[in-house]
Amino acid sequence: MCLGVTKSDPNSPLHIPFCTRGSKRSRFQVHRLTRWRRRCFKGEKVVVRTEMELKNLELYLENQSIIEENEKLRKKALLLHQENQVLMLEMQRKNNSSA
Repeated sequence: MCLGVTKSDPNSPLHIPFCTRGSKRSRFQVHRLTRWRRRCFKGEKVVVRTEMELKNLELYLENQSIIEENEKLRKKALLLHQENQVLMLEMQRKNNSSA
């Protein structure tokens, strides 16, 4: 199958060297490049992981403050409910005593 490439261009991504032996230097450079890429990708993973950990910590702290505020509101609602019950009892007593 021909892809329309008539000349063998070494810079082409489709160039496949036949029966050529690369020098040891080029293999070493490729090996070094792959090691460098691995280190970079590991570094990116570390950066992403630390960013995620910071975001997680930020969300955790926000969640804790929401929980604290929720508890305060729950206590306040309980006090208001108790006060409402007392007022309702007083109102019923006044209505019963006047009738």
